[in-house]
Amino acid sequence: MMEANDSNTIAVHNPRARKLRSLVWNDFTKERKADGSYVAICNHCKKQLTASSRSGTTHLKNHLVICTSTKRIKRKKLVVRRLVLKSTDAKSEDAVSSEHSQFDQESSRQDLARMVILHGYPFNIVHHVGFRTFIRNLQPMFKLVSADVVKADCMKIYENERLRLLEVLDKLHSRINLTIDMWRSIEDAKYVCLTCHYVDNDWRLQKKILNFFHVGSLEMGQEISKTILEKLLEWNIDGKLCTIVLDNCGTSDLVASELLGYLRMKGFLISNGEMFYARSGGQLLNIVVQTALESACEIISRIRACVQYVKSSHERLARFQKDAEQMGIPQKQLVLDSPASWPSTHLMLKTACQYQEAFKHLAECDIESIDFPSPKDWDDVRAIIDCLEVFYDAMEKFSATRIPTASLYFNEMCGIHFLLKTRYKSPQPFIASMAKEMLEKFEQYWELNRMLMAIASVLDPRYKMKSVEYFFTKVFDDTSEAKTRIDNVHDSFINLYNEYIGQSANSLKSQAFYGGNSGSSSGAEFGNDGECKTSHITLSDTQRGLDQYLKETSSGHPARSDLDMYLEEAVHPSNSPDDNFDILAWWKYNAAKYPALSMMARDILGIPISVDLVDSDARTLNQYLSSTDPVTIECLICAQDWIGNETEVSPVDALALVSLEGNGDEVMVPAGGD
Repeated sequence: MMEANDSNTIAVHNPRARKLRSLVWNDFTKERKADGSYVAICNHCKKQLTASSRSGTTHLKNHLVICTSTKRIKRKKLVVRRLVLKSTDAKSEDAVSSEHSQFDQESSRQDLARMVILHGYPFNIVHHVGFRTFIRNLQPMFKLVSADVVKADCMKIYENERLRLLEVLDKLHSRINLTIDMWRSIEDAKYVCLTCHYVDNDWRLQKKILNFFHVGSLEMGQEISKTILEKLLEWNIDGKLCTIVLDNCGTSDLVASELLGYLRMKGFLISNGEMFYARSGGQLLNIVVQTALESACEIISRIRACVQYVKSSHERLARFQKDAEQMGIPQKQLVLDSPASWPSTHLMLKTACQYQEAFKHLAECDIESIDFPSPKDWDDVRAIIDCLEVFYDAMEKFSATRIPTASLYFNEMCGIHFLLKTRYKSPQPFIASMAKEMLEKFEQYWELNRMLMAIASVLDPRYKMKSVEYFFTKVFDDTSEAKTRIDNVHDSFINLYNEYIGQSANSLKSQAFYGGNSGSSSGAEFGNDGECKTSHITLSDTQRGLDQYLKETSSGHPARSDLDMYLEEAVHPSNSPDDNFDILAWWKYNAAKYPALSMMARDILGIPISVDLVDSDARTLNQYLSSTDPVTIECLICAQDWIGNETEVSPVDALALVSLEGNGDEVMVPAGGD
């Protein structure tokens, strides 16, 4: 039966007709015209297109790209790329400007490359069926590019960001500090991560990865130091270094010695390089704790075996927990440690100690032969816990610090030093023996950092010289030794300050005569030989020169330096050590009052004496990066770090061995990320 639709078109119902299988027919109606030919009528715009059996459906799909995209934009004003709603009124949702509603292929390509960098996706994600389908449905107008094009786009982003960072470092007022960390691939290829730390011109603490390069296994120390020097020259920062921190590099001393020799010869370092090489607080804590664990390895192994024995059987664990509940022991989960992670060992001992009576009952009832701890063993365990607790609390406190400047660590480290010396005098042989070994190791590494941390503490306006005076009299029993060490810190601080006075004078040479840069365009300029380079001298210039001359010659007493004022004035009031005091904000506010001292503070406070404890396995590249060439690895890791702050993405420190199961794809993602 035929039913008229208009004068030229006839709708057809034919049970024998072939079923329309393509999904495109959800948006078209097939009708037969009066002359017997078929047309496809768009359900959206009613446009008629040919629908003969030989014409296929490609032209219909092409029409939908234009038709549905245009309709979608006109109907919802959807911004495909970077939805930006600038209106302050809810009514403006339908009034997004046309410039934001226009699709831009090149900008979208850049967004794709940035996404690959930020989240560590493989370049060939553009060939994944699911991704292609998603993009096609999201924006049919976007032309997906090949994996090689995505890689090239990523490299371009890396180069642009590198040039931006190069400009930032060139204009930086402060010195730059370096950390050098060793990474490895799954195949155990060695890589070096070179990171710079500094306080920027707005007094904010910054951290940027400079390079991530591959090194061979032979002559690794010389190769690392040589490559680092090359990188420093490329970044043009070899003359701006302050301190270098090497932690998990097996050839740390050799690398530091090689760099120190070159930079000292060039005269680039402050204090002739006396503070150039430092160890991080995290490494110091880790080394001392490992010493304690080694001295108590027998008892710790016994506790670990007991915990493992209880947890190895569900039935035994249930019975153990039931007995503990009947004894009134608080229900806490037994923890089996990872021997490579001392915080987990501390937690295992702490929880096991709370189950002492339950373990005693298990030892009486269990017929299996296992070496359960004796009462004396439990006393020793409590002594170990007390020692580890000090280091664990310090680690947690430092890790939670919002702005980890170098001034944070001196007081806590001195406190640890004092406690170790106290426990070394304990009447209990086990405690005294363990404390003796820990104290020797602590003093060996603390000596390297003590002066640097002390100077950083003096730059904290809440303490100045007071914390140095207090802790040194506590730590050193001999009064004369304590006074000598306090004087050494004071003298070193003054000597360092005098270096900065010289730097400050050099930087102000252009302002030394007639006030220099007065904000006027007509000031006189003078060369180093005093020769006037311009003749644009105003009356106000001469007046400023007179004012300066009066200050220098008319006072009966020499003007006090900013160092004298800083040390003589009262310390900054503080409610508590944990009052979230922002030391960088304080120095930014007081920089004009203490010009030379603030330059010194900016450099010293930026030294990265952090306490983050990173397991060696966390410095292992994932499968995807491990199979990539070194140039591309550096591009991805550095670029992710540089653009990550713009989008609040975690930095590359979290590039651990993380895989996404399913299709066998393994990608670079933050270890704790989504």
